[in-house]
Amino acid sequence: MNRPLVAILSGAGISTDSGIPDYRGPNGLWRKDPEAEKLVTYEYYMGDPEIRRRAWQMRRESGALRAEPNAAHRSVAELERSGVPVRVITQNVDGLHQLAGMPARKVLELHGTARTVVCTGCHAKTPMEDALARVDAGEGDPACLTCGGILKPATVMFGERLDPVVLGQAAAIAKACQVFIAVGSSLQVQPAAGLAGVAADHGVRLVVVNAQPTPYDDRAEEVVREPIGVALPALLRRLGAESG
Repeated sequence: MNRPLVAILSGAGISTDSGIPDYRGPNGLWRKDPEAEKLVTYEYYMGDPEIRRRAWQMRRESGALRAEPNAAHRSVAELERSGVPVRVITQNVDGLHQLAGMPARKVLELHGTARTVVCTGCHAKTPMEDALARVDAGEGDPACLTCGGILKPATVMFGERLDPVVLGQAAAIAKACQVFIAVGSSLQVQPAAGLAGVAADHGVRLVVVNAQPTPYDDRAEEVVREPIGVALPALLRRLGAESG
């Protein structure tokens, strides 16, 4: 028997239990400090050394690299290990799906990864940990050691385009899967949010797990409002049993 392909679109809400704040929720980063948005906006970041210095301090203080996967991340990896075909499409840049045990090749990072830095000049990639160690040692705005160019996280900042190849792969998964679960995402940021619509348009069973209402709730077969750390493991156990 062919087991159904399960696609999971994860947003910031799946990582809040790991201590990483979301952006648009009631206690979200942008609501608390609208100025913080400039630190992750490409035009401001590239044009203002002071913005870059503040951005490096924010990364240093956030502790995101020390975050651990939570029960929701682990439940996704457990479903995959059980033999159910799983693909993760994530809006997050924290790498916690992979740390929880999801094979990297089965995780599409729509917005890149905060665990790597990239030079905007020569495109050399190095670990974020190395750059943060230089900040700890007193460099306010560490430059590329290869060419002297400006370093930025290997994430998609505001004002940058998503990788069209990754987006194309995500759309193909949304069309091909049998179950599409949108978890911890406001489903307000395009084009990622539109993947839920693509799935629904192709007759895929759409499930939304999110504390707040989303624009796609009326197209979902099931909407779950319970806390993600409890709701997602229960939902995936049920799915695993159904497809077993």
